[in-house]
Amino acid sequence: MTVSLSDIVTIKRLVATGNDELWYEDNTMPGTMVELAAASVAGQLDTSDQLVMFEGYQKVFVINGAKLKVADFVNTRLTYHTKLTDPPAKGDILTQATSNATMVVDFVDTTKEFIYGYVTSGTFVTTGGYTVTSNNAKATMNASSFVPDHVTAGPLWYDYTVYPDTKLAGVTTSYGTMPAKAYLGCLYRGRNVLAGNPNYPNQWYMSRVSNPFDYAYFANDDLSPVAGNNANAGEMGDIIRCLIPYKDDYLIFGCSSCIWVMSGDAASGGSLNSLSLTTGIFGANSYCWDDDNNLYFWGNNGLYKSTVPGSPVCLNEASLPKLVNTKAANPSTHRIVLGFDQTRRGILVTITKLSDGTNSCYWYDLRTGGFFPENYPEQCGCYSMLYYAANDKTLAGLLVGCTDGYIRTFDETTKSDDVGATTEAISSYVNLGPFPLSKDPAKLGVISNLSVVLAGGGPNGSQSDSDSVTLSVFASRVSEQIIEKMHANTGASIINTVTGPNSSGFCRTLVQKIRGSYIGVRLANTTKDKSWAFEQLSGIIKSFSKGR
Repeated sequence: MTVSLSDIVTIKRLVATGNDELWYEDNTMPGTMVELAAASVAGQLDTSDQLVMFEGYQKVFVINGAKLKVADFVNTRLTYHTKLTDPPAKGDILTQATSNATMVVDFVDTTKEFIYGYVTSGTFVTTGGYTVTSNNAKATMNASSFVPDHVTAGPLWYDYTVYPDTKLAGVTTSYGTMPAKAYLGCLYRGRNVLAGNPNYPNQWYMSRVSNPFDYAYFANDDLSPVAGNNANAGEMGDIIRCLIPYKDDYLIFGCSSCIWVMSGDAASGGSLNSLSLTTGIFGANSYCWDDDNNLYFWGNNGLYKSTVPGSPVCLNEASLPKLVNTKAANPSTHRIVLGFDQTRRGILVTITKLSDGTNSCYWYDLRTGGFFPENYPEQCGCYSMLYYAANDKTLAGLLVGCTDGYIRTFDETTKSDDVGATTEAISSYVNLGPFPLSKDPAKLGVISNLSVVLAGGGPNGSQSDSDSVTLSVFASRVSEQIIEKMHANTGASIINTVTGPNSSGFCRTLVQKIRGSYIGVRLANTTKDKSWAFEQLSGIIKSFSKGR
């Protein structure tokens, strides 16, 4: 039988942590999350501490300080309570007599009681005295055979440690040591990469290619494990704050005040080059990629964009030059997360206070280049983001991991924020202006017949109609006063309600005349379960001298 690529079905599975628990998506019920009980036992995780996860080899590696863990979705575990003296090596084949079950060994824990491997045929059993033997291809297993006490299918949960020593023909193979603590991790060129060791904050560590359990840095082949102080590329000259892999081409080290890029493989001709010597990256999740391979990150002056290699450009330098100073965010008290929304075509930047979930956020629209400030309820403060290309396309979208442990997403049809047991009104507004009422600064002006056209199809239309909007008009002889009044939403000359489209022209006209040198208009809605949009604002302007 010939199998084509179109016959191969790939399955994605969402994995998330929160409230010291780990949950994964049930593949039989897309969108339904199931708790991995073994990972949720007290002391296994500490989500109040920094935690990152990354996928590799059909496993999820959880990097959480001293809590380095693996959620394994591909292997089966054989338990032998008597414990082995010498374990089989990674890649050895285990076979069970009579049942004809076979397994490719992947990992053995430090006690040599648990063997994890991929079952290629048959089913391992614990009854009937069926013994398990090894082909001893890479290591000699001692005892030479055993009967498993338990056979456990995945998902499995265990400590992320190096492989225990193995022996072959009297020669011992050791697999090195891992850092006692790490807060950063990623997969790059088939290697697990760790960093963020508090005792060595400039150091990075890489496992052997295709073996995440081998950190024996003294090996001398091109696939061998390697660390910053054992590589020509060298360790960083600054504190590493984030790891950003780009395919198998580059690994970006975001430091506190600079950014470096590793090209190629660290054990085989790789080199470190600077991306920026004038800005660093805020934190472990303060970056994202768009679908044109542009890197966005939060640096010393706000939001940056860069190609790799390239020179980062600050996007808010002209429009929001004091953005960083106004936020006063610190990595010890705040989390800044970036996410690329493929559907809405923009970059979401969230700045969340860790202690209470209060937040200030920005939507950077890639179509217009504009910044739009946003705030979410404290329960919805963002701790993490992921654009999830789910198997069920109706579930695909930008997911937000929130302060209260919920995973939320953006829904264009929902008109209030979900805060758990209830909903909360979305308060939204737009400020337009200041607009001059005369081309001559020596003259004042009057605007009349002010008309606002709200969006919608009207009584007989097929499109949804905008809900009503509060219209506030501000007037002054100084443009700065208009900005201050609109920002504080005080001192309006007119406050009125504009209704949605109607049969008489789809607009609301205000006949009051407003006098001044400048005006500003604020459209807003703060009502629960309401949404709005407008298409046009117009009026008739006449100018006259200030002496009149």
